[in-house]
Amino acid sequence: MRFVRYSRDSRINYGVLEVDNQVTPLEGDIFGKWTPRGDKVNLTEVQLLAPVHPPTVIGIGLNYGAHAKESGQPAPNAPVIFLKANTSVAAPGQPIVLPRMAPNEVDYEAELAIVIGKQARNVLEKDAREYVLGFTCGNDVSARDCQLRLDVQWARGKSFDTFAPLGPWIENEIDGDNCNIQCRLNGRIMQSSNTNDLIFNTRQLVSYASKCMTLLPGTIIMTGTPAGVGFARKPPVFLKDGDVVEVEVEGIGTLKNPVKNEP
Repeated sequence: MRFVRYSRDSRINYGVLEVDNQVTPLEGDIFGKWTPRGDKVNLTEVQLLAPVHPPTVIGIGLNYGAHAKESGQPAPNAPVIFLKANTSVAAPGQPIVLPRMAPNEVDYEAELAIVIGKQARNVLEKDAREYVLGFTCGNDVSARDCQLRLDVQWARGKSFDTFAPLGPWIENEIDGDNCNIQCRLNGRIMQSSNTNDLIFNTRQLVSYASKCMTLLPGTIIMTGTPAGVGFARKPPVFLKDGDVVEVEVEGIGTLKNPVKNEP
């Protein structure tokens, strides 16, 4: 089942995306009880929003072995957790804005994102999937100069507005631990891997994060990015005005965002 969050006639709604690209609007709460309304609309008639407005966006660093290697870091012994401001969330098709403060070393990071479905605290790995509503595509956009050189921690470099595109919807019928993932920049494949290469799989991440903090419904866990990020390339490849970034996850779809300079 695919849950979409969309705007139509200045109203924000949740719906279920059917196989014929028709959206069935929902009454109620996708994190609780809901029922279909029945008055379907075509996907082309609505504006897709980020599929959730998360209370918290949790990032996981260095969670693919090849990415840790290209970053010059050993594989971690436990998940590396950081936070992104929830104001960094962006919708499908919304521009990634290169901030005036740090426009020159902005990087893409294709990621599978976990959407928490119900409050979770001290969850066992074997029970973790019960707390997951589904999965979506994410892009952990990062200002590398802020992250790696200028600041002592990652918060600013990860949290500029529009630095967490999510979408296009939430899919709850895939195996998050075995799906292909790809990033394309202006049509060129930059990252290509499979989530079976995660150092810590989705169940481990949910369990570990829930032992660090209470996970509220709608919380996003960005599971880490594969090798091929821009800063590790020779020469480095950073986002620039006019670029288009696509994140595709098998079984979900494609999240596409243009890039523009901050006015």
